[in-house]
Amino acid sequence: MESQVRGGTRWKRFAVVMVPSVAATAAIGVALAQGALAASFSVSGQEFKVRAGQLEGHGFTQYGAVDTGKSLDGSKDEAHPVAVSAFNTAEITDMCQSVVTPIPFLNKQVTLKLTAGDKGKKVEASQLYIDVANLDAKEALFKGMDIGVAAGSATKGPRPNPEEYKQKKASPFGFAQQADTAILTDVKQTAWATTAGTFKLSNLHMGLSWGSGEGIECY
Repeated sequence: MESQVRGGTRWKRFAVVMVPSVAATAAIGVALAQGALAASFSVSGQEFKVRAGQLEGHGFTQYGAVDTGKSLDGSKDEAHPVAVSAFNTAEITDMCQSVVTPIPFLNKQVTLKLTAGDKGKKVEASQLYIDVANLDAKEALFKGMDIGVAAGSATKGPRPNPEEYKQKKASPFGFAQQADTAILTDVKQTAWATTAGTFKLSNLHMGLSWGSGEGIECY
């Protein structure tokens, strides 16, 4: 049967293109809203944006690493330097995550935006790893901080290169810092991956919008 055509767009073809980029993420998001599940987000080698009103993490470690993923056309592997921020536990208020997906045959972009923890109940995570490419915060408070430890010797946060998350990409002898508690306020960051043992999203909302940029993405 010929796919339905509206305004020159074959919607079945459109759906096939969008499924790998957004449908899986949507399904994960709905499942997470219903309870605490293991979660891993990595968007086809793309950076995605994350915003938070406040992130309070306990058992914090940060170290340099390299993410490896396919290029957007899938033709080659690419390496991306990142700073891994790892927390034993974390609570996040007013969280937003957005990713832009190009639709080549329409010459357009679609933005998937997910929000949670914005109605008085915080997002909760354990064994949280965020592979950060860029971060801005209005204020950062660290309690019980040690600077200049080796990544493999850090004891306050999750260990580097956890086998169950296949993150074998950081040197155990590389520079790291750690703290008992880290509190970041008004956070804006771009990341290549987020991994958590559990990730519980309260008041989850997910939406799709044509286009990208301010007003459509998280920031």
